[in-house]
Amino acid sequence: MGGLLIRMLGVALAALAVLPPAAAAADDGERLFTFRDPRITESSGLAVSPTHDDVYYTHNDSSAQPEFYAVGADGRTKATFRLRGAEARDWEAMAAVKDPATGRGVLWFADIGDNLDGAWPDVSIYKVMEPRTLADATLPAVRYRFRYADGARNAEGIMVNPRTGRLHVVTKEFAGGVYVAPKKLRTDRTNTLRRIGSAPIMATDAAYAPDGSSYVIRTYFSATLYEPSGKMIAKVPMPELRQAESIAYTRDGTALLTGSEGVRSPVYRVPLPAAATPTPSPTPSERPRAQGTTAAAEQAGGGLTGLNVLIWLGAAALAIGAITFLARITR
Repeated sequence: MGGLLIRMLGVALAALAVLPPAAAAADDGERLFTFRDPRITESSGLAVSPTHDDVYYTHNDSSAQPEFYAVGADGRTKATFRLRGAEARDWEAMAAVKDPATGRGVLWFADIGDNLDGAWPDVSIYKVMEPRTLADATLPAVRYRFRYADGARNAEGIMVNPRTGRLHVVTKEFAGGVYVAPKKLRTDRTNTLRRIGSAPIMATDAAYAPDGSSYVIRTYFSATLYEPSGKMIAKVPMPELRQAESIAYTRDGTALLTGSEGVRSPVYRVPLPAAATPTPSPTPSERPRAQGTTAAAEQAGGGLTGLNVLIWLGAAALAIGAITFLARITR
């Protein structure tokens, strides 16, 4: 019973995070477009096409079909794609990179949501070759199954380092982590995700820059840039959104795109400050400089306002009260 109550507390607190921030960062950036397709109700993943100009990909959250949408710069859907051999248990994120050997775009879709932190024996990430033609179609998907080396986790972010091709998962927890997948993924067995660094509190998405010089992690309250080593570069003010779920780099790497769930949800373009781009390194390390650096830097960087903290503490008190009541009536 004790373990169940603790888990319920975690779920209750995680649910609080969907509340819009009462005092968010400055409303920076410009609205790039608004999703016009009424089927796009919970845009949870966002990526820029590596090969089609002014094309953006998105997919819905849980309880949806294994499909994604190609959207133009006017917000209108150009094509809808269904994945063959895939399921959509709780799709939370996607990533897009260009294969340097073939020049083809490669799309990744992450069925990694696990709000009960252990409800699923494993999670899945699908690899799909980007379609050359933007017309409705069913595409074959390669499924990779994963387990975390240190126990089940809830996650909402994936990113692929374009220099190394390594897949990373960013967990959505109060003490989140960055996990790296094996260099060579296997379809005949479960792959192991190993923690290589810390992530900000309740991370909702992540993305690597197109040139691999940096990556970004999004939370409900802010976005933070990091060097490949895990050293924090800078915080980037984000527009106030109803439920900030997605983040991506523009194709040229000079700005970030961020989106929200909801019908007719907007996508904003937020320019990166010049000082936020690190000097590219010829041999980036996959391992962060120190465990815990990113989480500490995020919390010290002002992502949460005093009012946000009070809201979180109030919700925690309510959750603890509810759990205490439950414990008494079930003794």
